[in-house]
Amino acid sequence: MTEGATRHPETTSGRRGSDFAVLSREVGEQGLLRRRRGHYAVRIAVTLFLLLAAWTAFVLIGPSWWQMVTAAVLGLLFTQTAFIGHDAGHGQIAEGERANRAIGWIHGDLLVGLAYGWWVDKHDRHHAHPNHEGRDPDIAGAALAFSREQALLRRRGPGRWLARSQAWLFFPMLLLEAFHLHFASVAGVVRRTDLPLRTRMAEATLLAVHFCAYLAVVLATLTPLQALCFVLVNQGVFGLYMGCSFAPNHKGMPVVAEGTKTGFLRRQVLTSRNIRGGVVVDLLLGGLNYQIEHHLFPSMPRPNLRRVQPLVRAACARFGLEYHETGFFRSYAEVLRHLHRVGGPLRPELEY
Repeated sequence: MTEGATRHPETTSGRRGSDFAVLSREVGEQGLLRRRRGHYAVRIAVTLFLLLAAWTAFVLIGPSWWQMVTAAVLGLLFTQTAFIGHDAGHGQIAEGERANRAIGWIHGDLLVGLAYGWWVDKHDRHHAHPNHEGRDPDIAGAALAFSREQALLRRRGPGRWLARSQAWLFFPMLLLEAFHLHFASVAGVVRRTDLPLRTRMAEATLLAVHFCAYLAVVLATLTPLQALCFVLVNQGVFGLYMGCSFAPNHKGMPVVAEGTKTGFLRRQVLTSRNIRGGVVVDLLLGGLNYQIEHHLFPSMPRPNLRRVQPLVRAACARFGLEYHETGFFRSYAEVLRHLHRVGGPLRPELEY
């Protein structure tokens, strides 16, 4: 696999029962799938304390333009809170589904305004078929084009302009990502008729409490203009941080053509990108920098991903699979180069 690849070669591997079973057995023998309750108890407590401290500071500071700093800090903390909801959605935190769901509801719906149930459904489909056209919701119907075929479908209108310039617009667009996620969360709760009414009502109530409390506190503390700017800065930082945390995981990696069959191990490894950087990057990206390991073992607790990395790397070498890992800044360069290349056919001033 090369950095510039945009298509996954067709494979009909049936070796998941052999290749992946060997790796899975090694992981199980080392106890790397066991829950890390102490780790998550500390992480949740620290995150909640910081959120409480930030909101307390917000109230104490009062109507001041210094609140834009508070808005940015809260945007960062919202993303760290969402990371905990992500881990709960994969069953990484508690043994039981109900406990994980409760943690997800609190850290998703209540604290940051993202619908846990909608996200889990969407994210599970992504994990099953990452970067697979027609099957991965993360590359379907998005504002961005992830393959030349998708770009060529946008011959007219705003979609054409967006796709041809998407590399330049990528980071500015992320400033709107939080608003998009809030809207999609509400729509998801309303449309998920397959869920029990009680579950939908619970999530709808938590989302309503979040949005009402958020706006009430902001409007009661700041002037109208300050309140508007606070929301824009807060949600802009939240969306930018969230987008920058998830973008390097798969964007710019091979896209699997619709109808292609791939084995589990190849499908997960060859479409994922890891990011080097040590404990600072681990904290900054919520463990998503171990994307290959996370996709192979989604229920593995976040702190164990670093420990399983040598096993996964060795297995990839043993099975002849490219293990793509790059630096923090280079990962974004790869994403932007890919987006620019994909939009190439829509730039008539250039030849392709």
